[in-house]
Amino acid sequence: MSDQRLTFLKLGGSLITDKDQPETALIDQINDLLSQIAEWHLANPTQRLLLGHGSGSFGHHAAAEHGTRQGVHSLEDGLGYQQVWHSARSLNQIIISQAQLLNLPLIAFPPSASITANHRVIQVWNLQPIGQCMEMGLIPLVYGDVVSDLALGGTILSTEELFFHLANALRPSRILLVGRIEGVYSDFPLNQHLLPHISAFSDSSEFLQGSASQDVTGGMDTKVQSMQALCRELPGLYVQIFSAVSPGDLRLALNGAAIGTIIN
Repeated sequence: MSDQRLTFLKLGGSLITDKDQPETALIDQINDLLSQIAEWHLANPTQRLLLGHGSGSFGHHAAAEHGTRQGVHSLEDGLGYQQVWHSARSLNQIIISQAQLLNLPLIAFPPSASITANHRVIQVWNLQPIGQCMEMGLIPLVYGDVVSDLALGGTILSTEELFFHLANALRPSRILLVGRIEGVYSDFPLNQHLLPHISAFSDSSEFLQGSASQDVTGGMDTKVQSMQALCRELPGLYVQIFSAVSPGDLRLALNGAAIGTIIN
């Protein structure tokens, strides 16, 4: 059974950074999004939220340069692994600092410090601290990050991959994936035909394309297909992909508005 009080929310890297300019955070956009989350959290004290964010221009450029997603097999690869870690952590610190100014009670759980994977499948992750964090009324924060990998030495896990593992353990009622694009289009990159609904059991490979910007962990096609698989595993799960560029749209979705594309 899903936890009807629990929502997973991801702020996409394309939304909070300029993905085509390395190490460039969109501070005003971050503050607007966090303000909407803070307002919703204050108005809904019995609801639980787990927040995630992508790395955008803080992780993907360094990751692509060093091939970190494919593995860490040399000392040079290890230095690249550290650079990706530093970039991802830098963006995470910006978000935490801005949240603190808004009295939004975030606590970060860096994957690099707590996950062991094998061929990018999570093997070990102690989730008890995350659960206790939510029991206290706080908001755990995860993000795309480097992790130790038994087969690859090291690799990168996206926020969606983290959510996949977390959802099987924590059973949220909904997952909100927020970016710059209004939802899933059948004609990317023309973006003329928005799909309001995608069945968890449909074959989406015929119309889905990748990300418009560099994304070493997969674009929209990977995102949709992984969320379809998760919905098949967890009947009743509701996934929403939408844009929160316009002020107030994130709060609308948190309150249940069916904007963007729904997967279930």
